[in-house]
Amino acid sequence: MSRLGYPAAAAVFAIGMAGTTLPTPLYGLYREQLGFSELMVTVVFAVYALGVIATLLLAGNVSDEAGRRPVLLAALGFSAASALCFLFEGGLPALFAGRLLSGFAAGLLSGAATVTVLELAPPGRAARAGLAATAANMGGLGCGPLLAGLLAQYAPWPLRLPFLAHLALIAVAALLTWLLPETVTSGVRRFRLRPQGIAVPPQVRGVFAPCALAAFAGFALLGLFTAVAPAFVAETLDVHNLALTGLVVFTVFLASTAGQALMGQVGERRALPGGCFVLVAGLVLVAASLLLASLPLLVAGALCGGLGQGLAFRGAVTAISGAAPAEHRAATVSAFFVVAYLGISLPVVGVGALTLWLGLRDAGLVFSGCVLVLALGVGLHLARRPGSAR
Repeated sequence: MSRLGYPAAAAVFAIGMAGTTLPTPLYGLYREQLGFSELMVTVVFAVYALGVIATLLLAGNVSDEAGRRPVLLAALGFSAASALCFLFEGGLPALFAGRLLSGFAAGLLSGAATVTVLELAPPGRAARAGLAATAANMGGLGCGPLLAGLLAQYAPWPLRLPFLAHLALIAVAALLTWLLPETVTSGVRRFRLRPQGIAVPPQVRGVFAPCALAAFAGFALLGLFTAVAPAFVAETLDVHNLALTGLVVFTVFLASTAGQALMGQVGERRALPGGCFVLVAGLVLVAASLLLASLPLLVAGALCGGLGQGLAFRGAVTAISGAAPAEHRAATVSAFFVVAYLGISLPVVGVGALTLWLGLRDAGLVFSGCVLVLALGVGLHLARRPGSAR
């Protein structure tokens, strides 16, 4: 297992993250079954982000003390509990519980699994392991809707089989995790929840602000596709194939992975402003797809917007990690992720609220315009003052 350590850890990471987006193509079915509004869909989705943020703030570094393997197993346990909530769903409370547990799983995985992949990489393969961790994170998020959409469209039990399949994958991931080498070698293992708060050192704030705003805009796009895109596809574009819906969502995460992988070719200085401008182009395409009711334009928007989000996101993480003093680096990065996950939740709840007054298409246009202005403003600021992202 030592030679396959980091690919196996990446597989565990991907399986865990896939569960967090598994319900995405199914929200329309839940709406029909339970009779709630598009606003409630976005609120159910946003509960996930609250779980992630709470976990990052309370247990972001717990694997440093308790060990990587116990934390990964705990994350898989939360993921399995989430799947069971959806499997035996009996109304909105079960959906809320499932999404909250899913957020706990993602919060634990985002730190512990990333570090495990990097620590298990053989000497000389750190860059490859970093790409594997990125691909596992975004690839897993993209594979969740793809798997659920395919099973819901072409197999029986559309609201049950996706979660049964994921439980089987979690069992495989748990076995892999049990066989992984433990990379934390301290003799005393403790599990303590210590609120970390949000702290940004004064000397980093000039770098932190544009990076965090870029991440907010990029994650808002991801939130739109994972929470509201299925309704756009069905109601605005009149496409009711759940497998196709899952594929549309998959494309935005696939493009994000590609964008993060491209940063080495683009360069750290140009990645963040360039990513913002590509994100702007993606948002223009998303808005055009709503105006013209065009599925190809929506897919193009997903690809372009995801590419920009990935490029800007990796550039932002690199800039913040490099600017923060070593003694405050973990807290600064945690604060950055809190802002990012606020971006994935708050704007889509706003879209859900706007649908009650404007309808789905116009609410999507307002969202696209607001996020476009934010991304464009950050991109122009960084283009004029490139030192602010360094």
